Amino acid sequence: MSPEHPTHVRTSPHGAGQSGESRAPVLDAFGGYGVEIEYMIVDRDGLDVRPIADELLCLGAGHPAADVVRGDMGWSNELALHVLEVKNRVPSATLDALPEAFHAEITAINTLLGRHGAQLLPGGMHPWMDPHAETRLWTHENCTIYSTYDRIFDCRRHGWGNLQSVHLNLPFGDDEQFARLHAAIRLVLPILPALAASSPIADGHLTGFMDYRLEVYRDHQRQLPSSIGECIPRPSASPAEYRAQILAPMYREAAEYGDGGVLQHEWLNVRAAIPRFERNAIEIRVLDVQECPQADLAIAAVTAALVQRLYASYHSAPDADATIRTAALVRTFRACLCDAERTQIDDASYLAQLGLDCGPCRAHELWARVIDLLVAEDRLAPRWHAPLQLILERGPLARRIVAALGEDAGRLQMREIYRELGECLRDNRQFEGTA
Repeated sequence: MSPEHPTHVRTSPHGAGQSGESRAPVLDAFGGYGVEIEYMIVDRDGLDVRPIADELLCLGAGHPAADVVRGDMGWSNELALHVLEVKNRVPSATLDALPEAFHAEITAINTLLGRHGAQLLPGGMHPWMDPHAETRLWTHENCTIYSTYDRIFDCRRHGWGNLQSVHLNLPFGDDEQFARLHAAIRLVLPILPALAASSPIADGHLTGFMDYRLEVYRDHQRQLPSSIGECIPRPSASPAEYRAQILAPMYREAAEYGDGGVLQHEWLNVRAAIPRFERNAIEIRVLDVQECPQADLAIAAVTAALVQRLYASYHSAPDADATIRTAALVRTFRACLCDAERTQIDDASYLAQLGLDCGPCRAHELWARVIDLLVAEDRLAPRWHAPLQLILERGPLARRIVAALGEDAGRLQMREIYRELGECLRDNRQFEGTA
């Protein structure tokens, strides 16, 4: 399920939805990984969005399905008809084999889309889509949810109709594991855009942000402030505390807005990471989609490895009041949305919390130190070293896109760059940009 585009009957990577399916066994922390990646469907020639996800999701069923099951993998609808989600339905013990698994699904989808003169396109946002004019909402299974969202929030705008993200699901086995995992994740969230930003363009123009998707996402549910807070979550010592302090006020606020009970589910919460208590997992949702699964899963792998390193430093459930203040994390997060890897990280307390004994540094230097630590401690599999090294050396995908545009930021040049990104997705290779 996407943070922006919920469904309440979907089989999730960490258990069942609410459709009567049997619930999967509860996993301990880091006992399995669930990954969901959203892709745009675009015209193969002009790369404009094509709202035909429902045609793809029929697959002989005679009617559009919200989910297509393909062994351990699956395809799902999203709020907008030009977006499709690919995911591993069954938790994977490691992330190592997932780039090939996702690439196989992409190949199958592109083959089907080719019959319609369409293809998948990666990236955090479509660079010239007009969401007001071009967004077409899903009108099939669970459409009441989407129409309610549209009535309350107006989904024909950036932050709703034009965004693609990667969600990384990390399980927890009990209340103590939840507290430790939540504390570790919230420390990692602010610096993730420094690696994963891939959305520097909107409305056909450079935005000045490396991660414009998240910049507009921070405000996309402003009508229900309790559903997003400051995006970076506050500390929470237990599931009971989280339900009382976050979920209950959110449900009350939605009821006051007249949601008719349709949105009274935990997926209404759209913070940067949210507990999915229905499947005993925390979902990290601040990763922009990259140019290929190899890059997406490399970023997911280093994210999980750093979270696990921090989790291991808590010998018991951490004292929520002793963790770093949310306001400080929010400042770092917002700076990274703009400058990504060039962000200056000078909060000594934050660096210490990350376990780094260093002075102020740029975000790419911070990540280089983190990756060196993870490699030295054998927490990061060798297959991720090369894709991460390219990101460290040439910047996140957003930086490489901007560099490739150079002074010519016109539509023709954008189309050529995004055409190559589509080829990168097809071939499962990274976009190197300019040397």
